Amino acid sequence: MELRQLRVFEAVVAHRTVPGAAVALGLAPSSVSEQIRTLERSLGTELFERALRGMTLTPAGERLLPWSRRLLEQAEQARREVVAVRARLRLGALGSIAATHLPAVLARLAEHRPGLEISLHTGTARDGLLGGVAAGALEAALILDTAGPLGDLGFYLPPAPLDHVDLQDVPLALVAAPTDPLAGATSLTREHLRGRRLLVDTPACSFRLAGERLFGQDVDRVRTGGVAVTRACAEQGLGVALLPEFAVHDQLAAGTLVRLPLVPPPLRLRLVWRAGRETVPGLREVLYAAPA
Repeated sequence: MELRQLRVFEAVVAHRTVPGAAVALGLAPSSVSEQIRTLERSLGTELFERALRGMTLTPAGERLLPWSRRLLEQAEQARREVVAVRARLRLGALGSIAATHLPAVLARLAEHRPGLEISLHTGTARDGLLGGVAAGALEAALILDTAGPLGDLGFYLPPAPLDHVDLQDVPLALVAAPTDPLAGATSLTREHLRGRRLLVDTPACSFRLAGERLFGQDVDRVRTGGVAVTRACAEQGLGVALLPEFAVHDQLAAGTLVRLPLVPPPLRLRLVWRAGRETVPGLREVLYAAPA
């Protein structure tokens, strides 16, 4: 049983597929498959149930998982102590919030720990960020969620112990073009929106998931694209949109969009890390400075 095999094992656990793990590790899928088969042969048992929907852990795989994480963390700690590596933090963030919320977090970190090296990883796939945190490829990630338990917004959580801290609310706004029939309404309920077109992004989008919770099946969803495309389609009167306030502030001020009188619950900006790794160099500083 080798450390490289355990790293591959954790990547497959986090991403649930060999191709997903291969992309995360920068390896060929055949190499990932071979590493898993070699690990299983060395242990004399199968670690994964293989199905069309992806790979899930067998009971033996479940028993190996905490040992794998412990061994990899100890190996990383030993490496740092032996070579006196400068603390370096790998921080992931959703692309939709990276430009608006990440700079303030980085500024607080720079003030608190000037010597900390930070490697940023932004992306549109929340699963990839959380999978990276679970597999140890990222120390922490900034995501959007509700005020409830982690993942309560409705997204998948990898089979790993994750912890989080809430940094701030991210207000949402239900908007439409000034010509929309609802634009002059003084009050609004879900019943008024029944059968209306709600412009949305991909099923995994945080703002789309917020709309699922708010409207259920009362609206007809029309897929457009990212925040910018959805906003532009709303300006053209193609439907209503549920978007973060920071993304529609200028349009509301200019009058190209109007806010509809239905106040949705805000999302939460959350910093997520793998439980038990708070002593990793750099992560403690993030946990101290980020919520300030």
